Amino acid sequence: MLKIPTLLFATALSLSAEIKEKVIDYADGDTTLEGFYAHDPEVKSTGKAVLIVHQWTGLGENEKMRVRMLASLGYKAFALDIYGKGVRPVPPAAASFAGKYKGDRELYRQRLDAGLAQLKKLSGLPEKDISAIGYCFGGTGVLEIARAGTPLAGVVSFHGGLGAAEGMAAKKNGLKTKILVLHGADDPYVPEAEVAAFKKEMADAEADMTFIAYPDAVHAFTQEGAGDDNSKGAAYNAQADKKSWEAMKEFFAKVFSKE
Repeated sequence: MLKIPTLLFATALSLSAEIKEKVIDYADGDTTLEGFYAHDPEVKSTGKAVLIVHQWTGLGENEKMRVRMLASLGYKAFALDIYGKGVRPVPPAAASFAGKYKGDRELYRQRLDAGLAQLKKLSGLPEKDISAIGYCFGGTGVLEIARAGTPLAGVVSFHGGLGAAEGMAAKKNGLKTKILVLHGADDPYVPEAEVAAFKKEMADAEADMTFIAYPDAVHAFTQEGAGDDNSKGAAYNAQADKKSWEAMKEFFAKVFSKE
């Protein structure tokens, strides 16, 4: 059973009973994918949409929770599926699934584009009225959306991998979206050398990028299911979870105010 992060529990409880949600089957070529879409007709619509890219275990309850939370804020929210319908690996097997796409960024971008196309269809909104967020593996994904030059309003990476694939780093004047990176300052899976290389990549590309590192936070700091032992490299951090969600909301308020 999903454990909703404690500091977000009140928010989750307040989600309108009128939220309309549905499972969406769509495709990338011959591969059937299964996403999750929601909006709340009882809440004044922002006229904007948010794409959610899942962690390494595939689209699950954590992502559905975030979809509902975003819907409660007035966004049309869609969690895409990278792996395929019914493909929801568990650790440690999940590493090979995530690795497949991290090792083939063209395929990863293709699946990201398929999810974005589906959200555009569902919401009726253009890319300039859409932002994307991603967790862990999905955090890497939203940075790939940015590196591809997709003109979204913004992208937000929560404790995601930051490294670019060889030959696929962001190019000067090639980024068409604003970027917010929410990082665990003590994340052993994203070492300082990777952080430094990413910051240089963004500087060289003249990116509009904000980087926030949360003290005492490691990998997966938004996921209560990760436990509370930082020594394992991945652990929940209630303060970082709350602060990063607020930082995302502030970021959206800025990027969506630009016409």
